[in-house]
Amino acid sequence: MKKSLPIILGSALLITGCSNMDTTQQRTLSGGAIGATAGAVGAAIFHSNPIWGAVGGAAVGAASGYVYDLYEKDKQAQYNKGYQAGKASSTNTNSSSSGSK
Repeated sequence: MKKSLPIILGSALLITGCSNMDTTQQRTLSGGAIGATAGAVGAAIFHSNPIWGAVGGAAVGAASGYVYDLYEKDKQAQYNKGYQAGKASSTNTNSSSSGSK
C-alpha cells in the first residue's frame, strides 16, 4: 500500500493539473503521452534505448496531436459555415414564400 500511495497522489495531481486546459493543449499533451509510451515500448522491443524512443515518440506524438487539433477545428468551422448558410437560406425561403401568398 505504501508503494502505491505516491502513484495515486501523482495521478490525482496530474489529472487536476490538466483540468483547465483547452482542446489544443489537451490533444497535444495526449499525443505526446501516447507517442512517448509507444516510442519507449517500441525501442524496448527492438533492444534499443527506451529513453530515446520515448523522447522521439513524444515529439512525434505531440506534433501529431497538434495537427489533429487543427484538423478538428477546421472541420468544425466548415460545419458551422454550412449550418449558418443553410439557416440563412431557410430564412430567406420562408420569408419569400410567405410574401407571395
